[in-house]
Amino acid sequence: MNPSGFIIANEVTIRLGFFFGVLAVMAVWEILSPKRELTVSKLVRWVNNLGLVFLNSFILRLLFPAAAVGVAAFAGVQGWGLLNYYPVPEPLAIVVSVIAMDFIIYLQHVLVHAVPALWRLHRVHHADLDYDVTTGARFHTVEIILSMLIKFATIVVLGAPLVAVLIFEVVLNATAMFNHGNVSLPKGLDRVLRWVVVTPDMHRVHHSVEDDEANSNFGFSLPWWDRLFGTYRDQPRAGHQGMTIGIHTYRATKQVSWLPGMLALPFIGKITGYAINRRAWGNSDE
Repeated sequence: MNPSGFIIANEVTIRLGFFFGVLAVMAVWEILSPKRELTVSKLVRWVNNLGLVFLNSFILRLLFPAAAVGVAAFAGVQGWGLLNYYPVPEPLAIVVSVIAMDFIIYLQHVLVHAVPALWRLHRVHHADLDYDVTTGARFHTVEIILSMLIKFATIVVLGAPLVAVLIFEVVLNATAMFNHGNVSLPKGLDRVLRWVVVTPDMHRVHHSVEDDEANSNFGFSLPWWDRLFGTYRDQPRAGHQGMTIGIHTYRATKQVSWLPGMLALPFIGKITGYAINRRAWGNSDE
């Protein structure tokens, strides 16, 4: 079996292996060295957050059986995309593809904060009252579907190699769980790491209830985009122990920590502005 055939045949096994492996490592780390005390029952949050993850995975498989690697394989056969049109060495194509797809994820993240209708979907991720490894995979089903469609379009336009797509998917899932971890890193190590990867302390700022902090640090894997485009914030004003996680107006456990409430959250309340340029302290919003 050629490498492409192997990847297509084992894509689910590879992704699930990394997902459960990283989840287990982060879960143990959070027990041994937690950064913050949790405010909601861990059992309630884990059952419902992971329940949403499994629901999303099931629906995605129904809608898109071939997933992203299938789209990459099809684009390669058809010769679609820049990297298929121009003769680029495969190692370079893989590196370029992974970096480019990460940049698109950054832009997508900025977009879901900037467009009120999209923010309604994305606030399911932000409404978690605590911050731990399961927060990293907690997204509304509709947002997950839209994200997959954006990923498909990126793969087709870019002509990303099959291997690059699998690497990106694995790295994105792993780093999302890592940087949402309720874990403590030595300050010196964190300072060095956040030049090459988004760390838990760096991304935790993004989950603050304060608008100017929530509209910062959008990166999931690579931290360079925030520094390059001026959305980087070093630390939360109140410190990592004193900051409040979540959204000001959504604090009821049943609404934000139980699966039915999470699925209904985008459809509650009126659409209001949540502009990306609202980065001054003192503004309040949902």
